[in-house]
Amino acid sequence: MVKLTAKSAAHGLLPLTIGTVQVTEVADLTLTAIAPYKGKAAQAAQALTSAHGLDWPQPKRATGNGPHAIWFGHQHILLTGAQPDPGLAKSCAVTDQTDAWVVVDVAGQGARDVLSRLTPADMRDGAFALLDTARTEIQHMQGAITRMDPDRYRVMVFRSMARTLVHDLQTAMESVASLSA
Repeated sequence: MVKLTAKSAAHGLLPLTIGTVQVTEVADLTLTAIAPYKGKAAQAAQALTSAHGLDWPQPKRATGNGPHAIWFGHQHILLTGAQPDPGLAKSCAVTDQTDAWVVVDVAGQGARDVLSRLTPADMRDGAFALLDTARTEIQHMQGAITRMDPDRYRVMVFRSMARTLVHDLQTAMESVASLSA
């Protein structure tokens, strides 16, 4: 009988350090898509606050500092780092997305410069503050970027694109590192 072993999306590809920038996989992070039912946005927001202590994020923002609620387009959010409370299902569609995405942190002095080579999103401090988030193109993939700390960004793309993401990040990291050499 074949024994199957679960592997993370970026297994064997990360961690990666080039110059002052590090990329690490954020494995074992629970990801849950939450979308309020028609006419239930206020109840959904209250349920999220009651169950998880998180405010419903405004567009292009994230809330929280442990588990996070990340704006994910229109009225949809992504709950990260917590199992969703079953009571959310009364006012929201709740869908497990844990195995659908690869999640990496790009960190260090120069992380913004690396990402600026891969996305059209404006990554400057004045335009992309702490806990700002963008559903955006990352090189040629659709994904999401959230600024977690001054020099740390959480990047997400579909799991099937993990190898491509790491390749594109490595190329951009090498480019940024060559400028400071």
